[in-house]
Amino acid sequence: MFAMSRRRCAAFAVVLTLTLAGCGAKKSEPSDAKGDGGPVTIENCGRKVTFDKVPRRVVTNDVGITEIMFALGLEDRMAGYVMPDDKGDLDKVPWRAGYDKVPWLSKKAITREVVLDARADMVFAGWNYGFSEGDGITPDSLRKVGVDSYVLTESCRNGNEKARGIMPPLQALYTDLTNLGKLFGVEDRAAKLIADFKKRIAVVAARTPESAERPTVFLYDSGEDKPFTAGRFAAPEEIITKAGGTSITHDLADSWTTIGWETVVEKNPDVIVINDYAQPSAEAKRKFLLSYPPLAHVAAVKNRKIFVLDYVDLVESPRNPAAIEALAAYLRTAGG
Repeated sequence: MFAMSRRRCAAFAVVLTLTLAGCGAKKSEPSDAKGDGGPVTIENCGRKVTFDKVPRRVVTNDVGITEIMFALGLEDRMAGYVMPDDKGDLDKVPWRAGYDKVPWLSKKAITREVVLDARADMVFAGWNYGFSEGDGITPDSLRKVGVDSYVLTESCRNGNEKARGIMPPLQALYTDLTNLGKLFGVEDRAAKLIADFKKRIAVVAARTPESAERPTVFLYDSGEDKPFTAGRFAAPEEIITKAGGTSITHDLADSWTTIGWETVVEKNPDVIVINDYAQPSAEAKRKFLLSYPPLAHVAAVKNRKIFVLDYVDLVESPRNPAAIEALAAYLRTAGG
């Protein structure tokens, strides 16, 4: 996800007329962002942040964050992006032109050297999706070398130790689109994206069953000793809910986190969604789930109701609406 605890990495299903890996979001138009006007003040992760001028050389961390910039048509405001090369076939995404235009700075973790070599004036990343005290890359450390930061709202620290997330996941996406629209002077484009996303999600929601009939769903990211999964502040929460399911980890006041297998067994999910990225592959994860003895009597395993979405579908990104559409279609055919 991000350079999460995952593997320092830091992508989205399609409209049903595209391939699942290709995602159904609309392509962005060329940027008409304003020049160096300022200052601009926005609220990011609960605090007011003032930019003296509009950033011209943004470095982004990971695929979802990078595609937020592309969706807003801000390629010409980017110095480059950092992400591992395990994010699927980028040739098929709606923002192929953005990937062609903007330099791929590093396939490893974002570093101060990468930022300074790119002559960045802003870094757009998240806590454990690029920003990390352990690695010495934080908004405070970057400020000391004259570089501004914007923190992905999905990753905001919420005051509960290092837990993350301060609002419902889709609201986090809309918040970031609105903030960046204001910062870069593309408010109309941001509003249009948000309106389109809400309209598509409303169409899906209108077809979902009542709460009592909803299948329960477990998001499986990785891990064999303990599963890494998503709490109610990570994108899968609303992807599952809007698609017509109920996440078994809804009560976790965190974004991405680890739980115990005993919780999965106790909650007995009807469906498991696999987060596909890097290694092990989605097929390897599926084989593990189907062969892991403690899960033998879990409904999703017994009935082999396992669905795969790409990593970028499941982190905050403009591919979230297409992921909702794809999962909703699966839940309808799977019959819960």
